[in-house]
Amino acid sequence: MDYWIKGIKIIFYGTKELTYNKIPYPFLLNANLQSLFSNFTPILLNMSIRIFVTGGTFDKEYNEITGQLYFKDSHLQEMLELGRCRVPVDIRTLMMVDSLEITDLDRELIAEHCNKAEEDKIIITHGTDTMADTASLLAQKVSGKTIVVTGAMIPYKFGSSDGLFNLGSALAFVQTLLPGVYVAMNGQYFAANNVRKNKLTGEFEEISGRE
Repeated sequence: MDYWIKGIKIIFYGTKELTYNKIPYPFLLNANLQSLFSNFTPILLNMSIRIFVTGGTFDKEYNEITGQLYFKDSHLQEMLELGRCRVPVDIRTLMMVDSLEITDLDRELIAEHCNKAEEDKIIITHGTDTMADTASLLAQKVSGKTIVVTGAMIPYKFGSSDGLFNLGSALAFVQTLLPGVYVAMNGQYFAANNVRKNKLTGEFEEISGRE
């Protein structure tokens, strides 16, 4: 794995100046910059994103005989391949339940896994009905990591699902937002302590306006 230093302008021999958000280290520096970097300690960063699966509409299947929705396997890997995702991810299934059935103990378990994860960027797929509740607890229990909770209003297997779009948005948000816990739905992100699901519109909204 490469070593990285963030936000440093560097000069390569024989090339123009280049600025990167993440700079591979060590590299060939001119004499002036060599002394500058002698005071830096390289940090080995885990560039992977952890994805925790908890169930929700995101992963529900439709039983054509009974007309009921049920859980079988997660569709995350299939969705990432369909979206041609090139970001390294590590998918772990914690549970496969409807969010109305998630208990406080389940939320504690999710928080425990977030704290234990080596990655500092985490996505959680979750049912939408109690997504805000789980995000609120994670904001209290987990610090120093960027956590994005996302889901879908329509099952992925229905073909017209918003799940693929929400997953792509979550991948972008988790790589760009500052450490904290967020809900990502419909191309928007919300702070964990300032979001709710509007049961009339079926959309997520802020409890109070952004400053």
